[in-house]
Amino acid sequence: MDTIWPDTLATEAGPKYKAVAQIIRAAVAEGTLTQGTRLPPVRDLAWQLKITPGTVARAYTILTDEGLLNAEVGRGTFVAPPVDDDAAFAPPIEVDSAAHNREAQDWRVNMVSPHLPSVGQAQLIRNLLADIARDPPSGMMHYPDRTNARPAREAVVKWLAGAQLGHMDQGDVVLANGGQSAIVLLMQALLKGRKPVVLVEELSYPGFRRAADLVRADVVPVAMDAQGVIPEALARAAAQHDAQIFCTSPEVHNPTCLFTPLQRRLELVEVARAHDLQIIDDDCYQIAAAKAPSYRKLAPERGWYVSSISKSLTPALRVGMAIAPHGRAAPLRRAAEHAFFGLPTPILDLTAALLTHPQLPALTAQVQAGINQYVQAAMNILGRFDLRWSENVPFVWLPLPEGWRATAFCQAAEAQGVQVRAGEEYACRDARSPHAIRFAINAGVRLETFKDAVGRLRMLLDNPPEQINV
Repeated sequence: MDTIWPDTLATEAGPKYKAVAQIIRAAVAEGTLTQGTRLPPVRDLAWQLKITPGTVARAYTILTDEGLLNAEVGRGTFVAPPVDDDAAFAPPIEVDSAAHNREAQDWRVNMVSPHLPSVGQAQLIRNLLADIARDPPSGMMHYPDRTNARPAREAVVKWLAGAQLGHMDQGDVVLANGGQSAIVLLMQALLKGRKPVVLVEELSYPGFRRAADLVRADVVPVAMDAQGVIPEALARAAAQHDAQIFCTSPEVHNPTCLFTPLQRRLELVEVARAHDLQIIDDDCYQIAAAKAPSYRKLAPERGWYVSSISKSLTPALRVGMAIAPHGRAAPLRRAAEHAFFGLPTPILDLTAALLTHPQLPALTAQVQAGINQYVQAAMNILGRFDLRWSENVPFVWLPLPEGWRATAFCQAAEAQGVQVRAGEEYACRDARSPHAIRFAINAGVRLETFKDAVGRLRMLLDNPPEQINV
């Protein structure tokens, strides 16, 4: 295999990472590199080609994203099997953790994504749907438009009253098919140029990276501390990469549950202003009133806010919203209308009725109480470990004790009937990854079933593998 590599890339035209990627593509096409062949480690190939390890890593990342290579943690990078175009679907970001109309098993418990407690919101939605079906305010023979969406936008303004968003009216609201859809719309509306750059927290919601992939933007992680992104690190990354957007979750950080206090937010706003960064504030996991002003309020000329009803009422309806800085919603509306015209009119009518319904505050409080009951159970069982949690938040973050690596722990947990997420899933591919897991509250199973599953996690934590590799 060494014969495919030139002595140097110094004479190659264009970026060197593209040259490395093209050499590998050609070798695979010609059959020189066959399925299952292990490529050289990044540092070894970089030394051989007299380039930086980051250049080789970037080429490997591009080819992994294309499906030409497979990267296996702890083993290396290999030539992937040929891709069947009809079956080439990426796995979903979210996985439903409790099947509909089927009794949950008492042993196998999915803690990958949250499942909210059912406290009456499903019945309320059924009742409202029946009312809308009898007499739909927007009719049933019309395309969605800004006029029939206005009551839903006004309902969103009322529903977000506790989010500390600053001055807002219904014209600043753009409705989307869930929070992830809102993030994609924002990137489509805000990014410019052939290869824009998006900055994310070094551990962050994977949906930021997926959205950036869709708009062909590069993603750069920014270092964090216990209060969130470090301002000096944000300034360096913004200057070095000429970035356009900073994505963050300051109120409830996913996955670590940390909270970014007001003073740190103000420092980050100053960096964003100095480097002309737009700020996307993802607040989908916040259910109760905000503890600090949003970036939309702190930086009204550059703060864009995202929320949804998925983590407070139900994910089934796919109702999300992006809130533009006051008076700047036009490019965001255009992105939504060009993509899908608008939400279906029955969903618009339902959103308007649901978010203004007098039962909603009580139902939201019951959802919070149900989540906290499960969180408290997890704390009681795992209290002697370094468990990170936040009130009303349907997931917890758990740095693993010495002896466990995240991937190995997830595999061991699955063998015990419990599915959890490795910390590396929240890190960029070439970034530092902590040995930690995130597990979500699955209120779709009985509390005793959930406790039993967490107990199995504790058993694994108490018994790390004793291995010495020589």
